[in-house]
Amino acid sequence: MNTLVFASISIFLYLLIAYFIARSLVTGKRPTGWPLKNIFISITLLAVVFHGMFLSDIYSLEEGINFSFFNTAALVMLIMVILLALTALTKPIEKLGVFIFPLASGILLLKLLFPEKVHVIKTVSWGMDAHIMASILAYSLLNIAAVQAVLLAVQERQLRRHPNRLIRALPPLQTMETLLFQLIATGFFALTISLLTGFLFLHDIFGQHLAHKTVFSILAWVAFAILLVGRMRYGWRGKAAVRWTLTGFISLMLAYFGTRLVLELILDKT
Repeated sequence: MNTLVFASISIFLYLLIAYFIARSLVTGKRPTGWPLKNIFISITLLAVVFHGMFLSDIYSLEEGINFSFFNTAALVMLIMVILLALTALTKPIEKLGVFIFPLASGILLLKLLFPEKVHVIKTVSWGMDAHIMASILAYSLLNIAAVQAVLLAVQERQLRRHPNRLIRALPPLQTMETLLFQLIATGFFALTISLLTGFLFLHDIFGQHLAHKTVFSILAWVAFAILLVGRMRYGWRGKAAVRWTLTGFISLMLAYFGTRLVLELILDKT
């Protein structure tokens, strides 16, 4: 019963803050009273607390960590929300919550509606722990970067026409691009750590349903590496940046969730 309450409160808070952000974007005005950022941080912290309490059962298994499909997705969303809130303390990134918060609430709702088999991963070394944490951090950061890239593409397209209130409410295009590449660089570093620890500490990395994950993770790493080199050497921006960001993210999404979705939810295997 407690898990249902925790998830319900978290879903409500996520949708509430998404509403505040959406209203400010549509009207071009801040909500009455607190500035938007204060509302964002306050409600987000509460949502994170209840989200974390809901997921506490992930770590309650004596034999290891329950990384079933929706558990993993919900944990990734929790990390994404925390990273978004922390980044918003110093950078104008809180408006990305209008996309991320409904997604987080949707994942929590799906976890409530579709019970899963337990998928235990035993962590037997610090290297394995480092691999798991780096993987989740990389996916979370690069997921936020993908949302930022889509918003950047919309913003750039609208600026060539008559910009609407949504576009005028966003930070300047140059600021959006800077934020995008900061997210990508940090996520790329975490992805590099994930791959290195995977090769060093995981046994039979190309077996036991890990081959697809490894291949797509390497493809994602290559895509983001090309983008960062292109940015430094050739000043890539705009469409090129968006294209390579989404290419890398799609590869990473297939690596992290593609096979698990098929095995656990479609074929009903662990």
